[in-house]
Amino acid sequence: MSDVLSMRSFNFAAPKSGGCDVLVIAGEHSGDEQAARMVKGALAADPNLSVCAFGGECLERAGAQKIFDMTSFSVVGLAEVLKNYMFFKKLSAAVADWICAYKPKAVCFVDYPGFNLHLAGVLKRCGVSRKGGGDVRLLYYISPQIWAWKAKRRFKMADTLDALAVIFPFETQCYADTSLTATFVGHPFLEPSYESPVRYDKDGEILMLAGSREIAVSRIFPVMVAALRGIEGERAVAIYPTRAIKARLEKVLRNNPDVAKRVRLEGNSGGVIGAKAVMMSSGTMSLSCSLAGIPGAIVYRANPITYAVGRSLVKIKYLSIANILLGAPAWPEFIQYRASEKRLASYIRECIESPEKRAEFAEYAAKLKSVLHAPSDMSASQWMLKNVGLK
Repeated sequence: MSDVLSMRSFNFAAPKSGGCDVLVIAGEHSGDEQAARMVKGALAADPNLSVCAFGGECLERAGAQKIFDMTSFSVVGLAEVLKNYMFFKKLSAAVADWICAYKPKAVCFVDYPGFNLHLAGVLKRCGVSRKGGGDVRLLYYISPQIWAWKAKRRFKMADTLDALAVIFPFETQCYADTSLTATFVGHPFLEPSYESPVRYDKDGEILMLAGSREIAVSRIFPVMVAALRGIEGERAVAIYPTRAIKARLEKVLRNNPDVAKRVRLEGNSGGVIGAKAVMMSSGTMSLSCSLAGIPGAIVYRANPITYAVGRSLVKIKYLSIANILLGAPAWPEFIQYRASEKRLASYIRECIESPEKRAEFAEYAAKLKSVLHAPSDMSASQWMLKNVGLK
């Protein structure tokens, strides 16, 4: 356990109300957004609930007292994690100090497993959590993808956590051989407050989603641009989440000036985008497109060695979560050698020109929604209130 000075060095505030019912820890922008919906619903049901957060602006707008903006320090990739290792080690020690000092009734971790599972272990070793002999409940919302890789994490989670809420129905079975109860609470994209960033529009552009990781974008976006070259007369919009990704997209377009004039770039906060078809890497945004029923395909290309190693570690049949949920390649996956521009261009043209395709994808979207809807008696907000011990 670090001393109190480490906590003070981060300028953490004390709970305004003098106490804290639940502390939410969300280290990434997506987790901050999903946790905010959960907190907003919980506060609507119980306005006297005291919520503090190591999170971002979304949680603060939802009514939580933001103790520290974790989202401004989120990193992706092994190199970035190693480079910032000492910072995150000190940060986790300081957060643990805050929890020991103010003892919230519960801590609710949101996704971000590298940091959050480490912190859960620290809290057990400190004796502050229930599994460590203390009084603080440790909750977890949005499970790590143990069904894809690092499946043994489930035993560490069972050893430290008191309750888990999952957003995909099949995930409850992933913990069946542990003592940890996993509860399906529905997917946040189907909550009434969720506003999808995309919609189907037969008169819209072709949507290009190359991802949020620079190296992956550098390999995937050129395939998409080359495919667009083979779809004459169509315009496209490419979404970028950060300035770094925008720079990568611009570099590819400079190398393809004949196609560049048909592609516009748009930040991911530019409002709802209507699209007639989509070329997308797997990821959170791809599920939004699938739920909107936009016809299209998954595109992925990695370094051959990286791909070979990844395939040996990741035990899933499909790359797209929509395809995993449906148990079929509803959105065809153009991966590695299959990701040829001619094959992809031909398929996207078919998506645009065939009315039957649109009807087919609308049906897929309806099936996805039925699978992902929350049970009537257990939303994420209800789950949190129940496990904080106030309901």
